[in-house]
Amino acid sequence: MKIYQTNEIKNIALIGSAGSGKTTLAESMLFEAGIIKRRGSVEAKNTVSDYFPVEQEYGYSVFPTVFHVEWNNKKLNVIDCPGSDDFVGGAITALNVTDQAVILINGQYGPEVGTQNAFRYTEKLNKPVIFLVNQLDRENCDFDSILTNMQEIYGSKCVPVQYPIATGPGFNAVIDVLLMKKYSWKPEGGAPIIEDIPADEMDKAKELHAALVEAAAGNDDALMEKFFEEETLTEDEMREGIRKGLVTRSIFPVFCVCAGKDMGVRRLMEFLGNVVPFVNEMPKIHNTRGEEVPADSNGPESIYFFKTGLEPHIGEVSYFKVMSGSIKPGDDLTNADRGSKERIGTIYACAGANRIAVDELKAGDIGCTVKLKDVKTGNTLNSKDCEWRFDFIKYPNSKYSRAIKAVNSSEMEKLMAAVLRMRQEDPTWVVEQSKELKQTIVHGQGEFHLRTLKWRLENNEKIQVQYDEPKIPYRETITKMARADYRHKKQSGGAGQFGEVHLIVEPYAEGMPDPTSFKINGQEFKMNVKGKEEIDLEWGGKLVFINSVVGGAIDARFMPAILKGVMERMEQGPLTGSYARDVRVIVYDGKMHPVDSNELSFMLAARNAFSAAFREAGPKILEPIFDLEVFVPSDYMGDVMSDLQGRRALIMGMDSEAGYQKLSAKIPQKELSNYSIALSSLTGGRASFTTKFASYELVPADIQQQLIAAHEAELKEEE
Repeated sequence: MKIYQTNEIKNIALIGSAGSGKTTLAESMLFEAGIIKRRGSVEAKNTVSDYFPVEQEYGYSVFPTVFHVEWNNKKLNVIDCPGSDDFVGGAITALNVTDQAVILINGQYGPEVGTQNAFRYTEKLNKPVIFLVNQLDRENCDFDSILTNMQEIYGSKCVPVQYPIATGPGFNAVIDVLLMKKYSWKPEGGAPIIEDIPADEMDKAKELHAALVEAAAGNDDALMEKFFEEETLTEDEMREGIRKGLVTRSIFPVFCVCAGKDMGVRRLMEFLGNVVPFVNEMPKIHNTRGEEVPADSNGPESIYFFKTGLEPHIGEVSYFKVMSGSIKPGDDLTNADRGSKERIGTIYACAGANRIAVDELKAGDIGCTVKLKDVKTGNTLNSKDCEWRFDFIKYPNSKYSRAIKAVNSSEMEKLMAAVLRMRQEDPTWVVEQSKELKQTIVHGQGEFHLRTLKWRLENNEKIQVQYDEPKIPYRETITKMARADYRHKKQSGGAGQFGEVHLIVEPYAEGMPDPTSFKINGQEFKMNVKGKEEIDLEWGGKLVFINSVVGGAIDARFMPAILKGVMERMEQGPLTGSYARDVRVIVYDGKMHPVDSNELSFMLAARNAFSAAFREAGPKILEPIFDLEVFVPSDYMGDVMSDLQGRRALIMGMDSEAGYQKLSAKIPQKELSNYSIALSSLTGGRASFTTKFASYELVPADIQQQLIAAHEAELKEEE
């Protein structure tokens, strides 16, 4: 295979809603380029993409598939991304390592919520966009309506390069308004028949051609000047204008294909090869120090590993992008993240499950290798005297969580190792061993996401697993001031144990002044602050511990033990056993014994005094509240709002965004447990949502009683 230079390489991501035809398009592209001799299909389970057993089981893309095609002496690296929102990690990974997004639109439905999500990610990452209306042979396809809808959502930047003469089962021809030619296909697709535009289409074609010329000219001052003078541009000038417009996101060209019949795919590839920007024409990537790293084949060697595949009989396949320099088999590199040395073995150009060994890959290229010692997803390998690291891929917060355990408890260690290994393939699977909840929690993007993980564990790893509802990390706090004391005394021959602690607890709020006195049951207690510790609790909130002991009633050396006793009880609140937070504790008096007092005595005395005071201080349970944003088609808005109100959500606002309604709310974590399933059911899968932790708030009184009763029942069971 030819060694391609940086200015001959283009990196492209295929993204869009589930069912928009990305995998089918990938097959046609590979077929047209001669990489495969026969096109497979998702139904026949024989595509280059979707080659993992779990993908063939469900008929969905689960992982992004990397492949390449050679076209007109250029190399197109393409990543076919999953369309389901549950597997959004693949699309985010692909967009970060490619330079051009091709967003597929299902010709039956037009822009869907998956289209919106895909476009939103290109906005965040400032990536060029080409829209591709696919499945034009479907019965209810209406291209004009789809284009109008797209222009309403994305604005006048959506400019058609092609339009179909007719849609539906008889689709077989488009008018290309860039080349001003008619393209038609025989039933088997493939090579087009190129003819002059029919007279009855000429007026429409000229109108759209003029719009495309104007859009292209708007991206270059010289072209705009020529356009004003001559009202036209040459094909090469139009290509140059469109290329510049793509880089600045000033134009979103719209193409037409029927990937399933291989109609229009060759023309699309011509455009990708001729017009889409090369790697060296895109903005430079920054390393973790904020330094620009140019895609320079003569620079230091640096490769970034963006994906790991676990394949039977091979093991880990590590996919990388050459950030700088040129990579060859046998190169000795250093892992900037782990400090280990690596020798690169065979390097490959990717084609799904197939790989083609190559002698060298230049800056900007994408490839893979196998049998690395100590490289994980997200690591960077550098040559000598280069210390670059890259950390530019940011994944969304999890939306769906379940407690996971092995049905056979002896396989729990094996289960954890398998899940951590699979996380290399999909970083949006997050596993957490919660000391607080005493559960192993696996977080993902949705119910189907975690169902896929379970299928792989049971079928590939042969570990039977069980999902349970995860517990909620409640918090406890107090709402008023209370006082308590406790004497710990133990005598059993020899040295005894003695410690007595008097303390006051009260709710803590940021910025409150130090206490000077308390009035309790008509008695005034004056405070003389001798020492103060503010402890930021690892589970949120604060504990403020004040030493106000006077007259040497308790020796200062026992204060750390008293604080330790208080902290032990902060880790196990009296109502539900949850962590406590936002409490101020003032130790103001006590007693000690010259012989029998020790740290253990005061720790136990403090623990019991704090427990007694906490129970009298109006204890309340707090629950985690999340900010929720739901993107939903207008016709489902009423159902979604009704469902949220039934989940104790507080609606904060509504807005219209790119043709969809955006609903903002605050919702308890407890009510989010099965929200992804419910929302999908309510909207036929046409809505999506994001969540972010907001705060802890008091639970309603009736729910507090239910939680306390449940905790008491749990304690009785343990007895």
